[in-house]
Amino acid sequence: MAWYKRERDDDTGAAEKRSIPAGVFTKCPGCRAALLTAEIERNHDVCAACDHHFPMSTDRRIELVMDAGTFVEADTKMESIDPLGFKDSKRYAERLRSARKTGGPSDAIRVGGGKIGGATVQVGFFAFEFMGGSMGSVVGEKITRVFERALEQRVPALIFSASGGARMQEGVLSLMQMAKTSAALGRLREAGLPYISVLLHPTTGGVAASFAMLGDVIVAEPKALIGFAGARVIQNTIRQRLPPGFQRAEFLMEHGFLDKIVSRGQLKDTLAHLIKLLGPR
Repeated sequence: MAWYKRERDDDTGAAEKRSIPAGVFTKCPGCRAALLTAEIERNHDVCAACDHHFPMSTDRRIELVMDAGTFVEADTKMESIDPLGFKDSKRYAERLRSARKTGGPSDAIRVGGGKIGGATVQVGFFAFEFMGGSMGSVVGEKITRVFERALEQRVPALIFSASGGARMQEGVLSLMQMAKTSAALGRLREAGLPYISVLLHPTTGGVAASFAMLGDVIVAEPKALIGFAGARVIQNTIRQRLPPGFQRAEFLMEHGFLDKIVSRGQLKDTLAHLIKLLGPR
């Protein structure tokens, strides 16, 4: 005879099943620990044990770095169209409609004005949840307007980049945004106004090859993937094994491509300090 007895439900005779509701725990990809999801959220979507940075929604990132109630979004009516009639497995127009149905932003970046640490800034936040943060004509125009408004108001500009690069469905129109945004940034620099570039995971392709790497100060989150071409493409081209950690923030910092790696919890204070130091010159 067994030394234990399983409890049974009243009428069915079936063993009672106890389960943890979905979403209560999240496994950390960094240390493999099972963490309370609520604890991760309280810690700015960062693992307290190993400092792994989980993806963060654009809404939460705006709340994290902007002074409460100061962010005023601009250019909200601008939406991408399908100038080339592009189609792969789906029509581009269908992909845009599908991305907008999620209830998120109207395109892959949100821009506007507000304050960080009491200082007025113009700022752009890439929305990776919209088509992988890809840069099309509308994204390029919005970024250009961030720099133009910063120039007009004589305030610092900041861009938080998280992107797969230029949007292939817009072809050369997308690639043109690299030059367009860089030219607008050049005018800002000539006026002696600072631009801080914040690189998130991932920042790649045409975004990394233009304004994202042109900051007066370039800051990155820990272990963010940053680069132009993918590691596999590079390895197959040069026929050499790439070093450990290649294209991660720490590797770029070691080789002089970044100025600072900042954990998410310290990001706002760091940016506020940089803005105070740089200021309009």
